[in-house]
Amino acid sequence: MTDTTVIRNAAWLVAWDGAAPGGGHRYLKGADLAFRGETIVHLGPGYDGPVAREVDGAALCVLPGLIDVHSHPLSETMNKGFAEDVGNPRLGWSGLYDYMPAYGPDDAGKLASAEVAYAELLLSGVTTLADLSAPYPGWLELAAQSGLRACLAPAFRSARWYTDNGHEVKYEWSEDGGRGAFRDALEVVDRALNHSSGRLSAMIMPSQIDTCTPELLRDARAAAEERDVPLQIHASQSLVEFHEMTRRHGLTPIQWLESIGFLAPRAIIAHAIFLDSHSWITWGTDRDLDVLARSGASVAHCPTNFVRHGILLESFARYRAARIDIGIGTDTFPHNMIEELRLAALLARVQPRSLVGATTAEVFEAATLGGARLLGREDIGRLAVGAKADLVLVDLEHPAMRPLRDPLRSLVFTAAERAVRDVYVGGAQVVRDGRVLTLDREAALARLDGARRRAEAEVPERDWAGRTGEELSPLTLPVAEA
Repeated sequence: MTDTTVIRNAAWLVAWDGAAPGGGHRYLKGADLAFRGETIVHLGPGYDGPVAREVDGAALCVLPGLIDVHSHPLSETMNKGFAEDVGNPRLGWSGLYDYMPAYGPDDAGKLASAEVAYAELLLSGVTTLADLSAPYPGWLELAAQSGLRACLAPAFRSARWYTDNGHEVKYEWSEDGGRGAFRDALEVVDRALNHSSGRLSAMIMPSQIDTCTPELLRDARAAAEERDVPLQIHASQSLVEFHEMTRRHGLTPIQWLESIGFLAPRAIIAHAIFLDSHSWITWGTDRDLDVLARSGASVAHCPTNFVRHGILLESFARYRAARIDIGIGTDTFPHNMIEELRLAALLARVQPRSLVGATTAEVFEAATLGGARLLGREDIGRLAVGAKADLVLVDLEHPAMRPLRDPLRSLVFTAAERAVRDVYVGGAQVVRDGRVLTLDREAALARLDGARRRAEAEVPERDWAGRTGEELSPLTLPVAEA
């Protein structure tokens, strides 16, 4: 008995064309896609092999699964309603240093937050996820249960940042320079790489450039090379960090990473916004973009979290013109990859004041082929014979997709996750008719509500100034007396 599934006569199909100059996605119309087990075995007209299951594709657009290269499911889901309108003007409008430390989940809340995020990601067509989290109980088990192709990135660092006055960031350095946290992270990495599900992988994740010693960063790169996995770090992500690194070393964050030998083709820089050429920076050099390009390092671009604070990458088109690989990440709530693509395309047109800042095709490529390159994979992010059967089936009859002329434009700019009908990861169906099959989203949301209330009650103990949650993040409107 064959285990082959065929999507018959798909109205539209986004296929990989390896024969085209440079390769790339192409629309196919009226084609069949067949997969056996976890692998695509046919792509084109007239599949006539054995079939166990057949899907009518007449009202479907079939896409490769999206690849999210930077996400924080552990905590970000719970920030909904708290983080949208907050930022410290004395710390570059960032929320990193006094808002985030004051409000976060306990262990039960971490599991609930991650489960809700995983479900949201699947519903928006994500099949591969780089999950950047501090290790917590049950992480690997939940990632495997989700059905996602999860690349776990357990974070470690040498110091924690804090403020005790609201205008200055300070660092509390651990006695061992982060060695214990590094060992713990490597244990999670090795467990993920050897996990029985076959869908878990890993990357090395020193948390932030300003919280890690150069020795730890060199050893992190060596560990990544030894295991043949990517490594990722937050760098050039805030004004505070830029000025801290120039104060310490007389070099920009990117130039300092180059000086210690961290930059390499497998290195991913999140978010690489505050380069020496950025309009908010007055440093006097214009080298960072070239340094990144020559090193072969890539960039994880996550527009939503930064535009909330008025911050833009300058610009998507410049980085691409420099031949820097860009992947897309969600980084924050909503964990909605298609909405992230829409914002990436729109914001990329602001700084150059031009439609050529980013086209729909370019941001879609970043979320598929770009993400695959960042993760060192050639078997995902594309629909081709021999690739993984990571598929997204879009309902072309959904009202938000109509009238239909160009399915990707309708999906990215209008319909988003509402038109995602079914999702497969490695040939296994994880979403059917807009419902996640592997996770209990409603139960997780109920647990997350409880975690949010517990976190809110603890804000005064965690905030440097003893403020309440209401004082840190007032409600949008005042509450009238009954």
